Amino acid sequence: MRLISVMLFLLVPLWGTQMVGSLDAPAATLQGIDVSHHQSEIDWARVTQRHDLHFAFVKATEGGDFEDTLFCSNWSALREIGVRRGAYHFFRPGTCGYEQALHFLKTVVLEPGDLAPVLDLEVTEGVQTTDMLEEARVWLQTVERSLNIRPIIYTNQNFYEKYLSGVFDNYPLWIARYSDEAPLLSGAAVWNFWQYSDEGQVDGIGREVDLNVFRGTPEMLDRMCWFPAEGLQMPMDTNASP
Repeated sequence: MRLISVMLFLLVPLWGTQMVGSLDAPAATLQGIDVSHHQSEIDWARVTQRHDLHFAFVKATEGGDFEDTLFCSNWSALREIGVRRGAYHFFRPGTCGYEQALHFLKTVVLEPGDLAPVLDLEVTEGVQTTDMLEEARVWLQTVERSLNIRPIIYTNQNFYEKYLSGVFDNYPLWIARYSDEAPLLSGAAVWNFWQYSDEGQVDGIGREVDLNVFRGTPEMLDRMCWFPAEGLQMPMDTNASP
C-alpha cells in the first residue's frame, strides 16, 4: 500500500516553471528550496519571478552559539515577498540540547504563518547514539513547549534508518534522498518534505541550491505553520513534558 501511495503521489502534475537540478523535478504539488550562507546573497525577487516557489527554509543557527551570517537578510526578504518561510537549526550532538534550543529561540522570531521550526539531524560526531538522541529530544521538547508547535525533523534517509527510525515518528519528517525515487521509510513513518536534489539551478541564486517538494496541498502546508497562543513563555527547565 505504501508503494501504491507513493506512485499515486508521483503522478500529481507540477505547477508552473520547474527548477532544474541534477534530476528533473519530481511530480509534486508544492515546490521549495532551502538555503544558507553557502548560497551567498540571493535575489529573491528574481527567484519568485521565474519560479513557482511555495516555501523556503533558511538556516538560522548551529550548535550553541553559531548564527548563519545571512539568516536575517534571507528571513526578512522572504517575509517581504510573501513566500512561506521556515528556519532550521543544525544540531551538534556534543553540545547541550537545551542550550542549542535556547540559542535557536533567541535568534528566530516567528511570525504568524511561518513554518514550524526544523531540527537538522544528520551527524553523530562520535557521540553515543543514546546521548545524541536524548539531547535531540531535549531540543525538540524545549522548542515545542516554548512555541506550542511540533518541530519538523530534517535528515537523510540513511541516517534516519540507522538512528531515528521508530524514535521520533510522531514528528513531521523532511527527508533528503537524491534520487528520482521518493523516500521509502521503514515502519509506519511517512515523509512530509523530500529534498530530492542538492544541485538545483535557480534564477536569482548564483550557486547550486537544494530542491524540495512538499507532499500535500497548500491547505496541508498551512496546517504545518505556527500561530501564537496566549501564555506561552520561554522554558525554564528541561524536565517538563511538552
